[in-house]
Amino acid sequence: MQRHDLQSDLSNNGRAVVLRSLVPLYFYFVVAGIVTVMLGPLLPVFIQQWNIQDAQAGTLFVVNFAGQLCGALFAARNLRLSVILGALFSAVGCAFMAWASFSTAPFALFFVGAGIGIGLTAGNIIAGTAVPALRGRLLAIVNVAWGIGAISCPLLLHAFGSINVRPFLLITSAVLLASALFTIVLPPAISAASHLNPRQPKERRLPLPMPLLFFFTLSMLLYIGIENSLGGWLPSYAVRIDPAIQASTITLYFWIAELIGRLLIAALVTRWGEPLLYRICLVFLLITTVLFCTLVYPSSGSLITLTFFSAFTLAPLYPLMISLLLARTGTHPQLGLLFSVTSLGGASLPWLTGVLSTRFHHLRAGLVVPAISVLVLLSISGAITRKPLPSNET
Repeated sequence: MQRHDLQSDLSNNGRAVVLRSLVPLYFYFVVAGIVTVMLGPLLPVFIQQWNIQDAQAGTLFVVNFAGQLCGALFAARNLRLSVILGALFSAVGCAFMAWASFSTAPFALFFVGAGIGIGLTAGNIIAGTAVPALRGRLLAIVNVAWGIGAISCPLLLHAFGSINVRPFLLITSAVLLASALFTIVLPPAISAASHLNPRQPKERRLPLPMPLLFFFTLSMLLYIGIENSLGGWLPSYAVRIDPAIQASTITLYFWIAELIGRLLIAALVTRWGEPLLYRICLVFLLITTVLFCTLVYPSSGSLITLTFFSAFTLAPLYPLMISLLLARTGTHPQLGLLFSVTSLGGASLPWLTGVLSTRFHHLRAGLVVPAISVLVLLSISGAITRKPLPSNET
């Protein structure tokens, strides 16, 4: 009864209050967006500075997302504390990264990843469950905030210069610390309400059939792997095709396109619905990734166009997946485990992209990895977009 009264108050009388009270969460997502994507535009600098091959560089993605996997395991236990700890862990990692060598960088990136895993997972659960009637809107807001941070990353790197990245890393660490302090004022009632699951208060297992749980996990795993393979490797790919292109420029186009795509989600979902929009995006993303693998001598214009379009069609997929998942489960203590497992995609697919690039001496071969992953996503899309049976609805 108390849960019902709280949700009634939040959904009917306090929606504007909830939106304003989550400002610390929006700010954290902006900073987390910077931290999440920074390895991509920094990678060409590190490859040259440390004189390493693509396969070695790929291990940096592995440790970063291994950290995300470990962090996400604990994210659903105390949501507000998880966001605070996420900002603190990433701050420590960024500060360490400012003086790291190739041998010590994995430790720094693990801390960065752990912070991202625990903070973003908890933040998405808060936004997706604080007010069920506003689920789509709140998830869109936090993902747009994250996109703003992702766009800011290459701009900041360009402002600081591509040679000395230490000031960028130290300032990012300081802003993360500020974000942790700011998040302390996040209302406990919001995260506490989000943490409750009215449908299964004592159930330890996620309320999904095992096949559907597998398909949701695989879809989120592949999405994270695709996004980080493209966002992480396309800057290096473009620089090798045309040295006149700056890695930060490709990163900027990629994340601007993602932001635009997520801004358009609300209008497109209203017109087409979640299942159709999800499939349309996958079809066009598949076409784009196949072109990356088959165009032997793409022009600079073609690279920029494909980069933009790949990110634009990729953008709606993750918010749609989260919305479809939370509509079935609500919040649940075991969601952290699910998000943790999906981080394996971010660890494995970018690494495999680098391995294939080194094996076949061209990044075009490595980009087959995200292309095949998109094909798998499309093949299982019917499972996660299928309307739940009445017996599963409450």
